[in-house]
Amino acid sequence: MSSTATEVLKVATSRSSTWRDYLELCKPRVVALMILTSVIGMLLAVPGMVPWDVMILGNLGIALCAGSAATVNHLVDRQIDQKMRRTLNRPIATGRLGLVPASLFALLTGILGMTILLVFINPLTAWLTLASLLGYAVVYTLFLKRATPQNIVIGGIAGAAPPLLGWTAVTGEMGGHGLLLVLIIFAWTPPHFWALAVYRKEEYAKADIPMLPVTHGERYTKIHIVLYTLILFAVSLLPYATGMLNWLYLIGAVTLGGGFLYWAVRLLYSDDRRLGMETFKYSIIYLMALFIIMLLDHYLLPPNPLMNMQGL
Repeated sequence: MSSTATEVLKVATSRSSTWRDYLELCKPRVVALMILTSVIGMLLAVPGMVPWDVMILGNLGIALCAGSAATVNHLVDRQIDQKMRRTLNRPIATGRLGLVPASLFALLTGILGMTILLVFINPLTAWLTLASLLGYAVVYTLFLKRATPQNIVIGGIAGAAPPLLGWTAVTGEMGGHGLLLVLIIFAWTPPHFWALAVYRKEEYAKADIPMLPVTHGERYTKIHIVLYTLILFAVSLLPYATGMLNWLYLIGAVTLGGGFLYWAVRLLYSDDRRLGMETFKYSIIYLMALFIIMLLDHYLLPPNPLMNMQGL
């Protein structure tokens, strides 16, 4: 461990835990993005407004379960976190929070979230949320992350679930359009994380995590970022092609997708690893903007004529 990292750990461990440490366990920024897609999934599922009890309690239950899964990730990765600069100040990695209180926190938030979904929403949403929780906390964090450079691709399905969870919370069933929202995030996940992995290559190598740039090199990874961005571009057009959304969404998807492709190609032909972080940042903007445009299209425009043509 570097002298800088050692100093950071000394400072961090010199203070006791606070409520902010428990909040940090939940990865609030990640959960906030998940809840944004969940809320929009709810709103896209109906022509009008979602009942407020479903909106509030459904997203609260999903958020609590997501926070539980994130806490498990902190617990499992505590030794890895100590080797990476961006994670070495996490509450468990520094020792500000012990394993027992963190484990109890994960258990309580998970149980509370599942209870809310089972009692106030519906069983389908609850069990899908549990599957997503286990997929991220157990399948990805415990096994895939350390086993294969395709960890992000295979494990991405767990992180892609929130819009479908929002959809099922309102409708009680998994509609085809709800699954399209999952497909978009599933295709978005590899170029999103691989761009960060290019920037953080040395840290992943030091932590012995087989991310694609570590196992196959940066050039190979950058090519795959471009390829998956092209896949994402095509997948993002499906909500228009199936009649789910109208021309406003189509324009937004093409524009945002073109921007993502610009960053991916620029990263491919540059040796400046900092472009990996810029591409990563754009990918977050892309996803947020794409889902917001979905919502605007849904409420501002009439149904897509293709909907009637396909008998949907």
